[in-house]
Amino acid sequence: MFKGVVFNEMKGALSSPVQRLGYALQSRLFPTITYHHNSGGDPAVIPNLTYEQLKGFHARHYHPSNAIFLTYGDIAAADHQQRFETQVLSQFEALPLDLAIPAERRYAAPITDLVYYPLDDAEHLHDQTHIVLGWLLGPITDPLATLRARLLSDVLLDNSSCPLRHALETSELGAAPSPMCGFDTSSREATFVCGLEGSNPEHAEAVEQLILNVLREVAADGVAQDAVDAALHQLELSEREITGDGFPYGLRLIMEALTPAIHGGDPLSALDSDPLLEQLRAESRNPDFIPQLARQLLLDNPHRVRLTMAPDPELSAKQAAAERERLAAIAAKLSEADRIRIVEQAQALAERQQRQDDAELLPKVGLADVPLDLKIPEGVSRPVGTVPAAWYAQGTNGMVYLQAVLELPALEPDELDLLPLLCACLSEVGSAGRDYRQTQARQAAVTGGISARANVRSGVDDLQQVKGVLALGGKALARNQAALADLLWETLTSARFDEMPRLRELIAQMRAQREESITDHGHALALAAACSSLSPVAALNHRWDGLLGLQNLKALDDAVDDGEALAAFAARMEQLRDRLQEMPRQLLIVSEAERQDDIAAALAACWREGLAGTPQPFILTAPEPQTKWQGFRVNTQVNFCAKAYPTVAPNHPDAADLHVLGDFLRNGYLHRAIREQGGAYGGGAGYHPDSGAFRFYSYRDPRLTETLADFDQALDWLHRYDHPARTLEEAILGIIAAIDKPGSPAGEAIGAFFGALFGRTPQQRRAYRQRILEVTLDDLQRVATTYLQPDRAHCAVLSDARTLAEQQQFTIVTPLSF
Repeated sequence: MFKGVVFNEMKGALSSPVQRLGYALQSRLFPTITYHHNSGGDPAVIPNLTYEQLKGFHARHYHPSNAIFLTYGDIAAADHQQRFETQVLSQFEALPLDLAIPAERRYAAPITDLVYYPLDDAEHLHDQTHIVLGWLLGPITDPLATLRARLLSDVLLDNSSCPLRHALETSELGAAPSPMCGFDTSSREATFVCGLEGSNPEHAEAVEQLILNVLREVAADGVAQDAVDAALHQLELSEREITGDGFPYGLRLIMEALTPAIHGGDPLSALDSDPLLEQLRAESRNPDFIPQLARQLLLDNPHRVRLTMAPDPELSAKQAAAERERLAAIAAKLSEADRIRIVEQAQALAERQQRQDDAELLPKVGLADVPLDLKIPEGVSRPVGTVPAAWYAQGTNGMVYLQAVLELPALEPDELDLLPLLCACLSEVGSAGRDYRQTQARQAAVTGGISARANVRSGVDDLQQVKGVLALGGKALARNQAALADLLWETLTSARFDEMPRLRELIAQMRAQREESITDHGHALALAAACSSLSPVAALNHRWDGLLGLQNLKALDDAVDDGEALAAFAARMEQLRDRLQEMPRQLLIVSEAERQDDIAAALAACWREGLAGTPQPFILTAPEPQTKWQGFRVNTQVNFCAKAYPTVAPNHPDAADLHVLGDFLRNGYLHRAIREQGGAYGGGAGYHPDSGAFRFYSYRDPRLTETLADFDQALDWLHRYDHPARTLEEAILGIIAAIDKPGSPAGEAIGAFFGALFGRTPQQRRAYRQRILEVTLDDLQRVATTYLQPDRAHCAVLSDARTLAEQQQFTIVTPLSF
């Protein structure tokens, strides 16, 4: 058999239709240069790579002569450069390298192509085709031209008020705009892509003409200046905002500078775009500016590809058969000496994987280096009129963040299922008498986006106690803070659910987005299913964000094809909105201190307290028992495995021990067993406070029962072997690093507010952090023995139908098949 981490990762990646589509389109947009090839590797050819080829490639490309050094922080550049010279560069001889990527040869005329992706469910091939158009644009080393192209893309596609997105969203030719829609600068020459998913192969020509007709209209008639100004506003906002919650801000700046630097461009232009934006504003005053860009970059650009990707119910079986035949052919040619050599190599590899590396060779951070305190932003309470409000003064670089936080009341089961749909639709429909396109245009003109979410968490002392809120929030440049306050109020109190075609589009889009994300988030879906009977919050997670939620969304999407069912759905949404807008509320404001008085005045002009008094408190019933072995059929070439055990609430003395245990098992055993030896792309374990569960998982895994056995073997390894103190220290340090990880100024304040709202106060968080630092090896072994008993385990896996059919212990959860 073929075994390999990258081999299985790319099998998993190509199980995603969208990723497969992206690779196929890129290979056609770049027919002759390096981007023609899948950078992750095609599983059909990955086994052809030899060790000598790998070493040769590494020696040539991974050499200081081919390196770019980027740093962020307060250490002087000269100090860094001296360190680079003494520790690295002085030990190498310069190589004469010319690895510059050439410009792609241009097509003389547009091309079309048809490719296929595996879809094992032969009964549901209709409305499963992707149709996209892609253009190759100019080099990203020209910053002004790149910004012009990005502006054109935003004017066409940024939101539902934009002409091309509106045409795609409302078209009968497909279910939703393709997730590939947009402008991309990750290659030497930029690309622009648009199209539809949920279509059929015979619609390819019609989809192409739909797109080209919109572009012709833009070229002939232009777009409103307000739309161009809104797109420029979004560019300005994205440049001003200090991010860093998901991706450290300094690292984001480094990556933005790196892309032009790699290709010989000026990295500073990527970091200071204000002069370019000013020039773009001046150019955009010309009514022919956007029409000229549409003609130059798209309509008159012959380097265009129309790619149709249709489902093939036999492709998966054909690929598996080809791999088996290839392996059989290899086996047939093996001499006895060849077989001995393979066995010896496998044994040598196993021995190498078991050998402990000398960690002392690496720079070491120890527990003594951990800061004593955890810095948490602190806000002040100051009401806006009669509405309670929490104010956080943070350095936001001229940005304002507002959220309205409403207490959830007791909800009926159907209302509970409706709530995440309401959150998804609130900011996507019309409000204050405007239709949805006018509202979207208004949002783009004065905000950085508005969104709503329902947040439900367990108590810190009792997993059965829950609290829920609806948070409606947005962000804006300080000059637009009053408009943001107005828009949030209008969204909460007057969101329209009478635009039936819009609601129908949104449901179809939500379904398409959820279905296409299965293979990217398969481990999270398996974990949600495995935990679904362990606590009320875990059950809700499976119901909202897991495969059960997707099942319900698919049923709704099928049902609302009927006009009466759609009208009934809209009426229920409106009723729930009306009920929630009367709930007790409070406001959260994050801004620079000197702006707070102006913000308070703007909020007082429109915001007032809810009228519901004291509602019945939000509760969740105890979860229904589930089979301990759940199997879900999905369209994949790899598996996703999860095993979960019920444990304790966050304030229990054992919670910190369980938290450290997860990192200890992952670092010491699971990474080696599941990834290095088993070939999965990822795997691990951890304590999940809200569900009160300890969970094992694997990601894009070629194995199934063997991985579940490895989860058990990890516990055996914990108890049977001596473990160096460094292993425990690394586990503790990993968790402390995650706890202490800096975020954006606004993100840290928002996190502190919601943490305290759900009982995770600064005092609680600091006490928990201190307990992490005090965990011992004896604690880990004790909690593993106490909670991780085999009869308490709940397993869930995502796999293909053939693999699941071979696993007798699993109950195939029907009618789920994705």
